[in-house]
Amino acid sequence: MKRVPRHIGIIPDGNRRWASKQGMAKEDGYHHGILPGMELYHICRNLGIQELTFYGFTVDNTKRPSKQRIAFSDACVKAVELLSKENAELLVLGNTKSAMFPKELLPYTSRHIFGEGGIKINFLVNYSYQWDLGFHNGRFGPTMGSCDVSRVDLVIRWGGRRRLSGFLPVQSVYADIYVIEDNWPDFTPQHIYQALSWYEKQDVTLGG
Repeated sequence: MKRVPRHIGIIPDGNRRWASKQGMAKEDGYHHGILPGMELYHICRNLGIQELTFYGFTVDNTKRPSKQRIAFSDACVKAVELLSKENAELLVLGNTKSAMFPKELLPYTSRHIFGEGGIKINFLVNYSYQWDLGFHNGRFGPTMGSCDVSRVDLVIRWGGRRRLSGFLPVQSVYADIYVIEDNWPDFTPQHIYQALSWYEKQDVTLGG
């Protein structure tokens, strides 16, 4: 490829819809999203992508039934633990002051280099744009929670929805958005190659 994005944002949506189609309980879909994430990580690392941000779960997601909340929280913990065994510079971002933030992930809330490092991996857990921008009592705070995260070039969303759902609003301000109709657990390598081929054809001017 002549041009690859430096930083890709991943919105792995459609886990519950996938589970329902398989005749499973909705909460069972999250576990099936872990291995696709690892496969995508390896593809992006081999392609020379410098930074990758996964949307784990949002503060709003924690309003879901407790079985679902426990399931997606556990899936995020498992995914981060697996990534920590790879070559990556790993950072977990989210509202750690909330009881909904998994305590197992607290050690990852400052960036650590695992293995040979090389690719930055950001994992958004119990994240909201209000938390990120320090929004409180009608005012924005002086610093961003995601200040260590670079501008996003390409956002890829599975599950057919055409919205950012609060994903890194500052970093995604100039991002191209590619939507995949398939639900996240149905991930195939072709999804990422198609997205990158599409991105290569975009006229990226950053307003210039």
